[in-house]
Amino acid sequence: MAKLTMHERVHYDEASAQQMVSTGDLPGVDQVRDAAVEAHERYRPVTDGEVADYIPALAHASPDLFGISLVGVRGRSLDVGDTDTAFSIQSVSKPFVFALVVESIGYEAARQQLGVNGTGFPFDSVMAVELNEERTMNPMVNAGAIATTSLIPGDTAEAKWERVRDGLSRFAGRELSIDHDVYASEAASNLRNRGIAHLLESYGRVSFDPDEATDVYTRQCSLDITAHDLAVMAATLADGGVNPVTGVRVIVPGVCRRVLAVMATAGLYELSGDWLYEIGLPGKSGVSGGIVTVAPGKGGLATYSPPLDVAGNSVRGQLATKYLSERLGLNLFASEALFEPTPH
Repeated sequence: MAKLTMHERVHYDEASAQQMVSTGDLPGVDQVRDAAVEAHERYRPVTDGEVADYIPALAHASPDLFGISLVGVRGRSLDVGDTDTAFSIQSVSKPFVFALVVESIGYEAARQQLGVNGTGFPFDSVMAVELNEERTMNPMVNAGAIATTSLIPGDTAEAKWERVRDGLSRFAGRELSIDHDVYASEAASNLRNRGIAHLLESYGRVSFDPDEATDVYTRQCSLDITAHDLAVMAATLADGGVNPVTGVRVIVPGVCRRVLAVMATAGLYELSGDWLYEIGLPGKSGVSGGIVTVAPGKGGLATYSPPLDVAGNSVRGQLATKYLSERLGLNLFASEALFEPTPH
């Protein structure tokens, strides 16, 4: 038999293993409810962290807000606390826009143009761009996310924006709209992102006008969302690309696992390793206080709490997600011995 190249082997393996997937179910509804209520009560008194203020409009968020939402792949949902409070999606939008681009240009093209490795640097690092020969590193940090948005199909900024808004709306299962106050505030203070976009252009790593790409990215981050919406979006990734609430296929299954892989390695920026070590699930945070987490084949979990740690990740959100991952058996790396060894 002739030797296959790595690219050929990947496609051969995918074709021959289409039905071999990891799956499972969430625990019973009572167990999920009890765990979510306990997590909310346990971590609601936590006062660590600071509300983001580098985008002025975000500084007005109440530090007391705290919501937890879970949505299973069968469409069952559970909400505790402030899960219907609207906030701007910010960086939690990144994996979903990445999914749209991967489906549009293909897995290999996305990896070549955007990268899939963690940076070890803060989300808005310019140093990460300069030190990495591929420049963008991954679509979960700002440089890679702006490059990702520039790859969204469309000949104009408006066409790209509508493609983004429509795609994220299908993930959420409802029409999403922009928070114009947040957009105006962010557009007036995003000089660093504009600088990153022009730096990427100098290296040939942005695929559209850098200022217009940055503006579409800014609008993308300003979409209004709730914790419940985010849990539905996460459950869509968990369900092989089908929204479990609407029953609509949003993206193809092969895209989901690529997106989840990048979320696992880079979703919480320089603390992604700590997140994976403690929680064992793909996740993505945003500076408005949202965190979205995916349990493949089981469902989506989202938290909302504005106070952040020094890396820009919700303090309560991380605590609650770790607790629920352990209580509900979600950690992808957890296992038990099939047979206990016989004592000698």
